[in-house]
Amino acid sequence: MAHPAGLLLVTVVYPLWVAAGLADWACHRATRIATTSGLRENLLHLVMFAEIGCAIAAMALLEVNAAVLLVVAAVFVLHELTVWWDLRVTLPVRRVTAIEQMVHSFQELLPLVSLLLLAVLAWDQALALVGLGSERPDLALRWKDDPLPATVLVAGAFAALLFNALPLAQETLACLRAQRIRA
Repeated sequence: MAHPAGLLLVTVVYPLWVAAGLADWACHRATRIATTSGLRENLLHLVMFAEIGCAIAAMALLEVNAAVLLVVAAVFVLHELTVWWDLRVTLPVRRVTAIEQMVHSFQELLPLVSLLLLAVLAWDQALALVGLGSERPDLALRWKDDPLPATVLVAGAFAALLFNALPLAQETLACLRAQRIRA
């Protein structure tokens, strides 16, 4: 049987992440991002999507060891810095509703939850990173010895494409169209 932390990542955390991304897009649409904060905010959303995509790819494809824990931790910190930048750009020009703020809570905490579940999956490596335990940190990036089933990988990629990448592309096109109309 698969490790419970891995099952939670695949069946709960990842679907919530995808759903939160779609909900965030819907909030942007409702507050007319294209005609308020526009392309500047949208580009930061694309950056955050790419950041999280790197972390998810590492979790899904690479052996979970100290290196992957460090990659996911670094992406988490980078994502939080990008969120801060996004809020600095957005708040002066677009209303961020209470619902959108709640959606953002999920988008910010799910990467941390993922990192913690990964630490549980590779507990000895997590301990090694902080100088505890009997193992040395394994800092090699390598493909999983026991990869996720292809159906899980394809379904996850399809969900992100359909519910996150396509809505983000629509948002980008709407922002470009509005920018062109203003000019």
